[in-house]
Amino acid sequence: MTLFYLIRHGDPDWAMNEHHKLKGHGRDLVPLTAGGIRRVLETAQDNRLKEAELIISSPYTRALQTAAILSKELQLDIRIEFDLREWQPDLTFQYDSIKRLQELGDDYDAHNGVYPPGESRAWESKESLKNRMEGVIGKYLDYSKVIIAGHGMAFRTLVGEIGDIPHASVIEFIR
Repeated sequence: MTLFYLIRHGDPDWAMNEHHKLKGHGRDLVPLTAGGIRRVLETAQDNRLKEAELIISSPYTRALQTAAILSKELQLDIRIEFDLREWQPDLTFQYDSIKRLQELGDDYDAHNGVYPPGESRAWESKESLKNRMEGVIGKYLDYSKVIIAGHGMAFRTLVGEIGDIPHASVIEFIR
Protein backbone atom coordinates (compact mmCIF):
# COMPACT_ATOMS: atom_id res chain seq x y z
CA MET A 1 0.00 0.00 0.00
CA THR A 2 1.32 3.45 -0.97
CA LEU A 3 0.24 6.78 0.45
CA PHE A 4 0.38 9.58 -2.12
CA TYR A 5 0.37 13.21 -1.05
CA LEU A 6 -1.30 15.00 -3.94
CA ILE A 7 -0.18 18.63 -3.86
CA ARG A 8 -1.78 21.03 -6.27
CA HIS A 9 0.73 23.55 -7.61
CA GLY A 10 0.92 27.04 -6.13
CA ASP A 11 -0.95 29.98 -7.68
CA PRO A 12 0.23 30.49 -11.29
CA ASP A 13 0.69 33.87 -12.96
CA TRP A 14 -2.12 33.51 -15.51
CA ALA A 15 -1.90 37.19 -16.51
CA MET A 16 1.32 36.30 -18.33
CA ASN A 17 -0.73 34.15 -20.76
CA GLU A 18 -2.91 37.04 -21.79
CA HIS A 19 0.02 39.47 -22.01
CA HIS A 20 2.00 37.19 -24.33
CA LYS A 21 -1.03 35.77 -26.21
CA LEU A 22 0.17 32.22 -25.55
CA LYS A 23 -1.57 29.28 -27.26
CA GLY A 24 -1.96 25.61 -26.46
CA HIS A 25 0.86 24.18 -24.35
CA GLY A 26 2.54 27.59 -24.34
CA ARG A 27 -0.11 28.53 -21.80
CA ASP A 28 1.41 25.98 -19.42
CA LEU A 29 4.77 27.75 -19.19
CA VAL A 30 3.80 30.40 -16.65
CA PRO A 31 5.58 30.43 -13.27
CA LEU A 32 4.08 30.81 -9.82
CA THR A 33 3.16 34.17 -8.36
CA ALA A 34 5.00 35.40 -5.25
CA GLY A 35 1.94 34.36 -3.25
CA GLY A 36 2.00 30.94 -4.87
CA ILE A 37 5.63 30.48 -3.85
CA ARG A 38 4.78 31.48 -0.26
CA ARG A 39 1.93 28.96 -0.15
CA VAL A 40 4.17 26.14 -1.34
CA LEU A 41 6.80 27.06 1.25
CA GLU A 42 4.08 26.86 3.92
CA THR A 43 2.90 23.50 2.56
CA ALA A 44 6.46 22.16 2.75
CA GLN A 45 6.24 22.56 6.55
CA ASP A 46 3.42 19.99 6.75
CA ASN A 47 4.79 17.24 9.01
CA ARG A 48 3.21 14.48 6.91
CA LEU A 49 5.51 15.36 4.00
CA LYS A 50 8.66 14.76 6.04
CA GLU A 51 8.06 11.01 5.72
CA ALA A 52 7.89 11.05 1.91
CA GLU A 53 10.55 9.23 -0.08
CA LEU A 54 10.24 10.94 -3.44
CA ILE A 55 8.51 13.72 -5.37
CA ILE A 56 7.01 13.10 -8.78
CA SER A 57 5.85 16.04 -10.86
CA SER A 58 3.89 17.08 -13.87
CA PRO A 59 6.11 18.60 -16.59
CA TYR A 60 4.25 21.94 -16.52
CA THR A 61 6.16 24.90 -15.11
CA ARG A 62 3.75 25.62 -12.25
CA ALA A 63 4.00 22.02 -11.01
CA LEU A 64 7.76 21.79 -11.57
CA GLN A 65 8.34 25.00 -9.64
CA THR A 66 6.17 23.62 -6.85
CA ALA A 67 8.13 20.35 -6.88
CA ALA A 68 11.45 22.24 -6.86
CA ILE A 69 10.45 24.22 -3.78
CA LEU A 70 9.29 21.06 -2.01
CA SER A 71 12.48 19.26 -3.06
CA LYS A 72 14.68 21.99 -1.63
CA GLU A 73 12.75 22.18 1.63
CA LEU A 74 12.35 18.41 2.13
CA GLN A 75 15.66 17.26 0.58
CA LEU A 76 13.90 14.86 -1.81
CA ASP A 77 14.62 13.92 -5.41
CA ILE A 78 12.16 14.80 -8.18
CA ARG A 79 11.07 12.61 -11.06
CA ILE A 80 9.14 14.19 -13.91
CA GLU A 81 6.25 12.20 -15.31
CA PHE A 82 4.81 13.43 -18.62
CA ASP A 83 1.46 11.77 -18.00
CA LEU A 84 0.90 13.80 -14.82
CA ARG A 85 0.17 16.82 -17.02
CA GLU A 86 -3.14 18.59 -16.51
CA TRP A 87 -6.38 17.78 -18.30
CA GLN A 88 -6.10 18.72 -21.96
CA PRO A 89 -8.88 21.23 -22.69
CA ASP A 90 -8.07 21.39 -26.41
CA LEU A 91 -6.41 18.41 -28.06
CA THR A 92 -5.76 20.58 -31.14
CA PHE A 93 -3.64 22.90 -28.93
CA GLN A 94 -5.19 25.98 -30.50
CA TYR A 95 -7.02 27.60 -27.58
CA ASP A 96 -5.61 31.00 -26.83
CA SER A 97 -7.67 32.74 -24.17
CA ILE A 98 -9.17 32.30 -20.75
CA LYS A 99 -12.59 32.74 -22.38
CA ARG A 100 -11.99 29.78 -24.72
CA LEU A 101 -10.62 27.69 -21.86
CA GLN A 102 -13.79 28.44 -19.88
CA GLU A 103 -15.98 27.42 -22.84
CA LEU A 104 -14.13 24.12 -23.19
CA GLY A 105 -14.31 23.50 -19.45
CA ASP A 106 -18.03 24.27 -19.39
CA ASP A 107 -18.63 21.81 -22.23
CA TYR A 108 -16.59 19.16 -20.38
CA ASP A 109 -18.65 19.78 -17.22
CA ALA A 110 -21.94 19.72 -19.14
CA HIS A 111 -21.06 16.22 -20.37
CA ASN A 112 -19.36 15.09 -17.15
CA GLY A 113 -16.16 14.45 -19.10
CA VAL A 114 -17.80 11.86 -21.37
CA TYR A 115 -18.17 12.36 -25.11
CA PRO A 116 -21.80 12.12 -26.24
CA PRO A 117 -22.51 8.89 -28.17
CA GLY A 118 -21.16 9.12 -31.71
CA GLU A 119 -19.49 12.49 -31.08
CA SER A 120 -16.05 13.73 -30.19
CA ARG A 121 -14.95 16.93 -28.51
CA ALA A 122 -11.83 19.08 -28.49
CA TRP A 123 -11.18 18.20 -24.85
CA GLU A 124 -9.64 15.11 -23.28
CA SER A 125 -12.18 12.74 -21.76
CA LYS A 126 -12.34 12.00 -18.05
CA GLU A 127 -11.52 8.34 -18.76
CA SER A 128 -8.35 9.27 -20.66
CA LEU A 129 -7.17 11.59 -17.89
CA LYS A 130 -7.86 9.05 -15.16
CA ASN A 131 -6.06 6.31 -17.10
CA ARG A 132 -2.98 8.55 -17.50
CA MET A 133 -2.92 9.33 -13.78
CA GLU A 134 -3.44 5.70 -12.73
CA GLY A 135 -0.67 4.62 -15.10
CA VAL A 136 1.82 6.91 -13.39
CA ILE A 137 0.73 5.97 -9.89
CA GLY A 138 1.16 2.30 -10.76
CA LYS A 139 4.90 2.88 -11.28
CA TYR A 140 5.39 4.00 -7.66
CA LEU A 141 3.54 1.36 -5.68
CA ASP A 142 6.83 0.00 -4.27
CA TYR A 143 7.23 3.17 -2.21
CA SER A 144 5.50 3.84 1.10
CA LYS A 145 4.93 7.60 0.74
CA VAL A 146 5.23 9.72 -2.40
CA ILE A 147 4.49 13.38 -3.09
CA ILE A 148 2.86 14.24 -6.42
CA ALA A 149 3.08 17.87 -7.56
CA GLY A 150 0.30 18.32 -10.05
CA HIS A 151 -3.02 19.81 -11.04
CA GLY A 152 -6.52 20.26 -9.70
CA MET A 153 -8.56 18.69 -12.50
CA ALA A 154 -6.19 15.71 -12.70
CA PHE A 155 -6.40 15.14 -8.95
CA ARG A 156 -10.20 15.53 -8.88
CA THR A 157 -10.53 12.97 -11.66
CA LEU A 158 -8.25 10.56 -9.81
CA VAL A 159 -9.86 10.75 -6.37
CA GLY A 160 -13.44 11.47 -7.42
CA GLU A 161 -15.32 14.72 -7.63
CA ILE A 162 -14.33 16.52 -4.43
CA GLY A 163 -14.87 20.10 -5.52
CA ASP A 164 -12.24 22.74 -6.08
CA ILE A 165 -8.80 21.95 -4.69
CA PRO A 166 -7.00 25.00 -3.28
CA HIS A 167 -3.53 25.80 -4.60
CA ALA A 168 -0.68 24.26 -2.59
CA SER A 169 -3.05 22.04 -0.60
CA VAL A 170 -2.39 18.40 0.32
CA ILE A 171 -4.78 15.51 -0.33
CA GLU A 172 -3.97 12.01 0.89
CA PHE A 173 -4.61 9.25 -1.62
CA ILE A 174 -3.96 5.55 -0.92
CA ARG A 175 -3.34 2.85 -3.51
